[in-house]
Amino acid sequence: MDSIKILLVEDHTMVRLGLSLVFENTEGVMLIGEAETGKKGVELALKLNPDVVLMDIGLPEMDGIQATSLIKKSNPNIKVLIFTSRESENDVFDSLSAGADGYIMKGANEEQMIAAIKAVSEGTAWLDPAIARLVLSNVKKQSSSSSFNSSSSVNKNAKNTYGLTDREIEVLALIVEGLNNSQIAKRLVITLSTAKAHVHSILQKLYVTNRTQATIQAVKEGLV
Repeated sequence: MDSIKILLVEDHTMVRLGLSLVFENTEGVMLIGEAETGKKGVELALKLNPDVVLMDIGLPEMDGIQATSLIKKSNPNIKVLIFTSRESENDVFDSLSAGADGYIMKGANEEQMIAAIKAVSEGTAWLDPAIARLVLSNVKKQSSSSSFNSSSSVNKNAKNTYGLTDREIEVLALIVEGLNNSQIAKRLVITLSTAKAHVHSILQKLYVTNRTQATIQAVKEGLV
């Protein structure tokens, strides 16, 4: 199996040095480039075509949120994992809205970091536990303040609004659980290509670009 190609966009030299040592000593991942600014990160991402961009938010010249947006618009296949010490609601939701595929805090240990990189590279949403709690808390507040999520009949209408089939609702529920395509195929006893087709259709119907956004949308709209 080919190693996951990583581009590191981080302005702190010691952090870059520490992560480069981690990647060097970890099987299955390979650091192919480093950038100190958001602008340089975008340039290298489009030039090197990494599997995963590990992206800080507080960067010189261009912040990580804007850089993420530019990378995803230019090449949606590149996965972006936000790697930062920031956990404010604005930063989290702006990052996810920009197309980030995951969000992990700088306090994470090496195992969590590698697990997050492997997850997003496989198309699985990854949210740091602290961030997941923040997202779900925000979603619950929005849901409780809205009278449109108060009954199952309304939830059914929400599903019909998006045009999701019963099978797609099943697949969406498994996406929310954090399953990747292979796991979804195994759980539903379908082929991998069929699982991928369902996921692709779901993302299109929900008007989102990745599984993290689909998860948030599913919970927010009461689809699962």
